[in-house]
Amino acid sequence: MASHYRVGDKVIYTREKYTTRPGKRAKNIFATPRGEAYQYQVEKFWIVSEVRADASLVLQTRRGKSHITQPDDPSLRKATLFERIFKAGFFPQRSPVPTQFTTSKA
Repeated sequence: MASHYRVGDKVIYTREKYTTRPGKRAKNIFATPRGEAYQYQVEKFWIVSEVRADASLVLQTRRGKSHITQPDDPSLRKATLFERIFKAGFFPQRSPVPTQFTTSKA
């Protein structure tokens, strides 16, 4: 199965959250039945760091964490041109290729 995602693609993953105080990026906010907490959605701005052989995606967060998901996940979508330009600061920066360090005995 070929994925239409490539390494370096900027994606948006919508997460469901439950807390007593939603943040300023919260959307679709609903109070729980007793009103003690809120259920809402937050858009996470991630980047595709790896496309695996089984077509699963490894997504990287701004803080360096990794998440594995399938390309057909309904919570996942590619960022639009508008989002890539005007919300560029929300996406993680592409990290340089890690260098291998060797230790030499003197």
